[in-house]
Amino acid sequence: MASASTAKAERRLARYTEKRLAAARGEPTVLSPMGWVRFGLRMFAIVAVLVVLVPLHYLYRVFAYGSPFPMWFLRFAARIVGARVRTVGTPLRRDVFFISNHISWIDILALAGASGTAFVAKQELSEVPVIGWLCRLNRTVFVKRENRMGVAEQINALKEALQDNWSVTVFPEGTVTDGHSLLPFKSSMLSVLEPPPPGVMVQPVMLDYGPVAEEIGWIGEETGVNNAKRIMARRGTFRLTITFLEPFSPEDHRGRKAIASKAREEIEAALVATLGKPLRDFEHVVDAVRYRPKAVDTTES
Repeated sequence: MASASTAKAERRLARYTEKRLAAARGEPTVLSPMGWVRFGLRMFAIVAVLVVLVPLHYLYRVFAYGSPFPMWFLRFAARIVGARVRTVGTPLRRDVFFISNHISWIDILALAGASGTAFVAKQELSEVPVIGWLCRLNRTVFVKRENRMGVAEQINALKEALQDNWSVTVFPEGTVTDGHSLLPFKSSMLSVLEPPPPGVMVQPVMLDYGPVAEEIGWIGEETGVNNAKRIMARRGTFRLTITFLEPFSPEDHRGRKAIASKAREEIEAALVATLGKPLRDFEHVVDAVRYRPKAVDTTES
């Protein structure tokens, strides 16, 4: 017979699962009074950290380039929303192109907080109030994926970032998944590595949220606002492990597709080893990467 504590944990998991599935269908999450309190306290803490660090950032920039304060803010923000980040492996600090799987907007907070990396993000994000400004503070390179005429300009922006000794991160799946799947990698933004800038390495990164990956994931029809509200209102903390895998030279691989394939292979192997089981097909339609889940054969044999 299950203990009282086990039964309580199972009931809590069932409630979280119900909320997660409803959110994935696009239904707004209804918060409890305590949920609103937790959400409000976390928002207040994020604003307080901003008020302290942003003036320090601009003051630092008067005297030197490469302020550490955006990285510190993102590190604190990840902790405030509940992530307890653990890093495995050693991230390269400069002249590196990180390639990572993608589960949540928290990935950005945690990865930047752990390594100081800049990101490649959709142009639309730059137009979001406050968020766009924060992205620019962290040297985000904005791209228009549908703007084929501007691809060369976007690649040049990435090359300039790498030439300035930045570390840059891309999420080549093109969207977020559930922590148990891995979509095909789009290689278009790896064109910056054709040919690779001198001395630049590629380092695959595997993100793992453990047993709460599905709950944290921003998938299906859920809006970004609802996901942020739902995550910041949840009780307790959660573990996020960032595994920096063995870096490799892009010069050892022929072109961006081969580089994307090598990085995906390394990330998939690490994710399978962490989960202890094969990856599953992602059940949601993702037109952005031309991916649709396999059709289920319902006919009887």
